[in-house]
Amino acid sequence: MTNIGIDIFGGDHAPGEILKAVKLFLEKKTNVKLTLFGSEKVIKAALGDIANIEIVHTEKFLSMGEKDPVSYLRANPDCSMALALHYAKEKKIDGVVSAGPTQALIVGAHLIVKRLENMKRTALCPILPSEDGKGKLLLDVGANLELKKEHMLELANFATILSREVMGIAEPITGLLNIGTEAGKGRDIDKETYALLETSETINFYGNVETKELFSSPCHIHLTDGYTGNMVLKTMEGVFGTTGKLMREEIKRTFMGKLGYFFMRKNLARFKKRLDPKEIGGAMLIGVNAPVIKAHGSSDAYAFYNAIQQAEKMISNDVIEKVKKVLSAKEE
Repeated sequence: MTNIGIDIFGGDHAPGEILKAVKLFLEKKTNVKLTLFGSEKVIKAALGDIANIEIVHTEKFLSMGEKDPVSYLRANPDCSMALALHYAKEKKIDGVVSAGPTQALIVGAHLIVKRLENMKRTALCPILPSEDGKGKLLLDVGANLELKKEHMLELANFATILSREVMGIAEPITGLLNIGTEAGKGRDIDKETYALLETSETINFYGNVETKELFSSPCHIHLTDGYTGNMVLKTMEGVFGTTGKLMREEIKRTFMGKLGYFFMRKNLARFKKRLDPKEIGGAMLIGVNAPVIKAHGSSDAYAFYNAIQQAEKMISNDVIEKVKKVLSAKEE
């Protein structure tokens, strides 16, 4: 039986929303076990005697307001996030989901769970909205400020397998984010990476993609360094949030706007759902020896439920082992 570790104390709305997500998930998935890391008293008060859970008790947790989360994680190996990562390392659980501080989860997974043998870097990889509804991968968005061309190829290989096995895309296409579509555009690292990806036999390389085409390009994977990816991701979040706010203001401004909303409310609800990060759940930390999902810090129950689903898909499709085979074949 698949066993997923849940940090119930991670996130702005923990543990309440996290435990609601656990209950929702187990109502739908009776063949999956969840190991919950946190206060036994709090968990039992919220869930009672619900089936398919195990509790690893701890009262310690990493606060979202912690000024030095990495130092706290190192000094408190018995906090909920650290315990979950140790259980993953020891194969007591198959994966981890946490909405705790991003930096701590990345560093913790790197130090505790460890990188895959043939991976030189890890990466944070969210799923973005797409026109076909399947989503697109963007990586890296914050684990590495700088990457070498070889690291970019490794991440592209991992993302290709994720696209195929988790997102159901038969032939994933990889694009390299750049300031222009021509092969000679960009920094030295962009040109070097382009040349390497172009000759790779393990990925389907499209070429350069400008950020304005992030949602409209035929690519399922958009590859870049962590600095650029983080800037792109946060810009998108800001644009989506501001667009929604401005739309609400304009609808309320006039009677005709309110009347139009009456007839368009279902369409607008579907539009909002297509852009809502809650539908995705979280970002995958790729390159480590077990599936680790970073749910958004502000996740509500539905968003965290989807993050658990992401972990379950990675585990059930044996993504880590498939990545190992690809990387091993590349070394031979």
